[in-house]
Amino acid sequence: MKAVLPLLLLLPLAAHATLGGGADSIDTDGSRLHSARHAAEAGAAYATHTLELPTGTTVREFLNASGAVFAVSWSGPFPPDLRQLLGDSYYQQYHDTALARPGRHAVHLRQSGLMLDVGGHARHFSGRAWVPGLLPAGVSAAGLP
Repeated sequence: MKAVLPLLLLLPLAAHATLGGGADSIDTDGSRLHSARHAAEAGAAYATHTLELPTGTTVREFLNASGAVFAVSWSGPFPPDLRQLLGDSYYQQYHDTALARPGRHAVHLRQSGLMLDVGGHARHFSGRAWVPGLLPAGVSAAGLP
């Protein structure tokens, strides 16, 4: 048993599930993505948290009234760490879809539990992902920045 404990300490820490996670996952993202600025804006149906990454990429995370991250979006010269933003489960769905489409740069995923659009080219990447079941009433993903 004593030999197992040091080995467990060598394992990488699991990414916190941001998409679908709580407000505390935004703070985790800010720390792990080394964001320079963290701004929040509250609207009637949801709150938007903006992270400015050192790479110049802007990440927005959207919280519903229950405090769950229902969507994330990004835009900038470099793609963000999608495993961190999407969390392991959603990232795996994205990864599997991207692998199934070799040679394609844009990925569009439409599943009941995850919607995702990722695209871009050198020096301009953008994307967004959302969980349809967590969208606030009256909010359309098409209207999210």
